[in-house]
Amino acid sequence: MSRTTVGAPGTPQRYAHSLWLLSARDLKVRYATSMLGYLWSVLDPLVMSLIYLMVFTFFFKKDVGAEPYIVYLIAGLLPWVWFNTSVSDFTRAFRKDAKLVRSTSIPRSIWINRIVLSKGIEFLCSLPVLALFVIIDMLVETDPARTAHIGWGLLLLPVAIIMQTVLLVGLGMLVAPLCVMFTDLERTTALILRALFYATPVIYSVQNLPEPFQSILSFNPLTGIFMLYRAAFFPELVELGPVLISTGMCAAFLALGVWTFRTLERPVLKEL
Repeated sequence: MSRTTVGAPGTPQRYAHSLWLLSARDLKVRYATSMLGYLWSVLDPLVMSLIYLMVFTFFFKKDVGAEPYIVYLIAGLLPWVWFNTSVSDFTRAFRKDAKLVRSTSIPRSIWINRIVLSKGIEFLCSLPVLALFVIIDMLVETDPARTAHIGWGLLLLPVAIIMQTVLLVGLGMLVAPLCVMFTDLERTTALILRALFYATPVIYSVQNLPEPFQSILSFNPLTGIFMLYRAAFFPELVELGPVLISTGMCAAFLALGVWTFRTLERPVLKEL
């Protein structure tokens, strides 16, 4: 490619070109030897959704989330998978390609942002599954009170995606260098993610919790983000307070991540 196409070294155009190439490489490597290919990006949240649907609908009859519950579940599980897989990969972002990180002049932040982008593309490719279940529910469900309805909240979907992207970039710049300096953090992060799943309104709604747990959960940055994801189908569950808190925490994590990354970049290169 010409210099005009990819941009001069150090320019945003060159950065974006390199970011896209690395993200595309990740996706190709991940699915090159897989027979199911794209289906793997939706199989995990789909199976989890069906399991939780059976547990909370047929076995225990718990009043959690909102109706239709399968739509509520998938609208939370899809962005959770994006978050969970991204943070898990952040712990190995530098060590996995240590030679390239040390030897190339590419900005080191690109090794984090490529994870956010590639996992984000997988998330976008999984959204048709949510649309499919919404259509099925509209065709099958006869009770208007239990039928999925698409409303104005669909306009908030891009806002939720942008907020989650900012949060992940900040967490990536925080987690990736720390995991190089302190190797035990990789396993610690895995344990934190397991606990965070149940501390995030994925299978339940914030409104299902008594006080003071509703207020405490509002300080989970994913709480407000997940409300925005579900706003198209469950606008009554959206609360301004958690959304504003999530917005502020996303910005705070980004600032903390950038500061940590710049502080530890040279020590990380020496450690690699």
